[in-house]
Amino acid sequence: MGVKENLFDNYDYDIVDDFILHYSVMTYQMENLIIYSGKKEQYKENIEELFRIAHNIKSAAGFLKVEPILKLATLLEEVLEEARELEGPANDDFIDWLLAVKDQFERYKDDLENDTEEFSELDPNIIKIPTDLEKKEN
Repeated sequence: MGVKENLFDNYDYDIVDDFILHYSVMTYQMENLIIYSGKKEQYKENIEELFRIAHNIKSAAGFLKVEPILKLATLLEEVLEEARELEGPANDDFIDWLLAVKDQFERYKDDLENDTEEFSELDPNIIKIPTDLEKKEN
């Protein structure tokens, strides 16, 4: 039994289907928000939107007990909480880390859609959270 079939066994089909659809849309939206967080004038708005996405994914994954997605969304939300306090823009290391998280979310989305036996292994680069998130002014 795959990861998607397991959800269908435990939850209503429409709830699972809605989760996968909304999760796919949210992961798709992340890339431009991440890339343009490297621009000072878009930093605050994009980080807030990324935080909202992480929070929504965390809530939905928590409800459905999808642990890998829940854990990653929780980590992302915690890092973005710190980033919300900064003026920006995001530095290259932070952008690269955010893109790695987005790619991991997409692998999990593919795992759900393809009903794989297990979720993909976590990219080890995600554990290496950058210590500095902002570009330093010269």
